[in-house]
Amino acid sequence: AQVLVESGGGSVQSGGALRLSCTISGYTYRRYCLAWFRQGPGKEREGVAQIDSTGSTKYADSVKGRFTISQDTAKNTLFLDMHDLGPEDTAMYYCAATLVSEICMVRARPNDPPSRFDFDYWGQGTQVTVSS
Repeated sequence: AQVLVESGGGSVQSGGALRLSCTISGYTYRRYCLAWFRQGPGKEREGVAQIDSTGSTKYADSVKGRFTISQDTAKNTLFLDMHDLGPEDTAMYYCAATLVSEICMVRARPNDPPSRFDFDYWGQGTQVTVSS
């Protein structure tokens, strides 16, 4: 079974930084598109960043220039480096995966943020809290 486990969340002050990690097991890592989503209190789950099997990436407008998605394929690990955090970034952060297909490739919709409807496998989440 596919298993995604997030870590690295915590509490930081505005302007701070965090690195989230997601270890992925149970399948061939390279066959999947991967993404980070977040869900704040009373809000819908929103796409933050996505990376596909070619290494192409895309980001939600709200995090462009502050967040970076990357992966270590040797360690089957996905990362999200977050800088210049603000209270609006407070949320539960989830990593997600889906089998590679044209629809999950960044080139299919390069200007759209990641869509939760494109992803099948989810981690349990890690909490990020940013205080002002």
